[in-house]
Amino acid sequence: MNYFFKRIPSPVGELTAIASDTGLAALLWENENPRRVRQMSPQEDPTHPILLETARQLNEYFSGKRSRFDLPLDFIGTDFQKKVWQALLEIPFGETRSYAQIAHQIGHPTAVRAVGAANGKNPISIIAACHRVIGSDGKLTGFAGGLAVKALLLRLEATHIHRETKQAPLITDEKTGDRGNKFGYLV
Repeated sequence: MNYFFKRIPSPVGELTAIASDTGLAALLWENENPRRVRQMSPQEDPTHPILLETARQLNEYFSGKRSRFDLPLDFIGTDFQKKVWQALLEIPFGETRSYAQIAHQIGHPTAVRAVGAANGKNPISIIAACHRVIGSDGKLTGFAGGLAVKALLLRLEATHIHRETKQAPLITDEKTGDRGNKFGYLV
């Protein structure tokens, strides 16, 4: 399979989008660890339609005009990883989930560490919203883009929701099931 890439400037640094003719396969950080995501040997094609659409939708996301991505995705990973990444796509804009909640959601309640590892290997950052996954205690935990970027993305989403609905974002507490804005970094 052939892969193509386009560099996309963003408020969180230059992102590299990689696509096949099937869909977006990766969205990599400026200082990406080369061992985190499977290497695809893409060739540059800044006019590839999936890459152009990815850039357009990311620009809308960062400017507060988009809360949901609508792109064809071409995840490359194990079946377990793909289950985790699919679960990331289901986390609503402006909300968070814990690794344990994701493990329960995909039917592997004791696989919290494996969920964390799969989350860390998510090749399509931001779009498959791994930044919305936090520790069970509500604290920010590992993120390939860095914890400062994770906090920035969560604040961006919280600000957009607050502006649109005049409400603070809702967070589901894993232990109690209560929903509310309990984690200060989302204010």
